Amino acid sequence: MNDDAFWALIDELSRRPGDRDERLEWLRAELLRRPAAESVEFQVRLERATETADTRALWAAADLVEGGDCSDDGFHYFTLWLIGQGRKVYESVLADPDALADVPGVRALVGRHRDTWEDDEWPEWEELDYVAQDAWDELTGQEGDDGEEFLDAVEEAEDAAAAAGEWEEGETSRGSLPEGWAIPRLTALFPAGASRS
Repeated sequence: MNDDAFWALIDELSRRPGDRDERLEWLRAELLRRPAAESVEFQVRLERATETADTRALWAAADLVEGGDCSDDGFHYFTLWLIGQGRKVYESVLADPDALADVPGVRALVGRHRDTWEDDEWPEWEELDYVAQDAWDELTGQEGDDGEEFLDAVEEAEDAAAAAGEWEEGETSRGSLPEGWAIPRLTALFPAGASRS
């Protein structure tokens, strides 16, 4: 599975009807139709996309939307949610985190107290991180091994991709915010403290 095939699945996932569980079931079924190695490749690309999104600027934007309560895990789940919005949205938000102000799922939260957000509305999607493993486990009969075999396969694939020069391993792009950095449209939608519980 190359990047285009990964993003084709994600783009279709973003357009699917139904709630998040129904959409994940569709993705799982799609992965089950393919060789087990493609589930590993899907996870490698998913992890690469989350690492690419791990920037200080995007974290600050996610924290603003979530009312100043975005933890390490919460931010990881936020990046998974962002990926689940599709390639176009993902790339536009990476280029300019203020573009979150244009994302329908974010706009639907404006002016609402966080306590009123439904589970499917939260801009976090932890479960997307497990769908490839679920498919791989079923395809390989490794169910019940706590994911060790899958994680080993993902690590081997990442090492092979790094050795082939496809991408660098492990460093996030988090750092200080660029000078003059701002998210004015997002700040206008989510004034400090407005969505805090």
